[in-house]
Amino acid sequence: MAVELNHTIVAAHDKHTSAQFLADILGLEVRPEYGPFVPVEIQNGVTLDFLDTTEAVTPQHYAFLVSEDDFDSIFGRIRNAGLTYWADPFHHRPGEINHRDGGRGAYFEDPNGHNMEIITRPYGSGED
Repeated sequence: MAVELNHTIVAAHDKHTSAQFLADILGLEVRPEYGPFVPVEIQNGVTLDFLDTTEAVTPQHYAFLVSEDDFDSIFGRIRNAGLTYWADPFHHRPGEINHRDGGRGAYFEDPNGHNMEIITRPYGSGED
């Protein structure tokens, strides 16, 4: 049996703004609304389905594996947007990227405080 992640729900205070933010940063498109959700589909077919909530949003972590060229483009959009970025998930190294496993990685927050990450190498795939 093959098991694949199909979608996950992302809590947001404004699902349209949050979905558009992520799509703009990653260079993706917002898909048409599906019921109460605003989906952003990633190239491997997984969707992040943004859902409005009036409750406090508990920040979650979302990591995106990207090519070296895509990292350059995405990181450029992060910087052009004036977003703070970090080399670590605990936000102790602002204004830096990491080079784990011989790749590059950076963390940034979405409008709801979700911890977004872009990496060019899966963890454990190379040397630190």
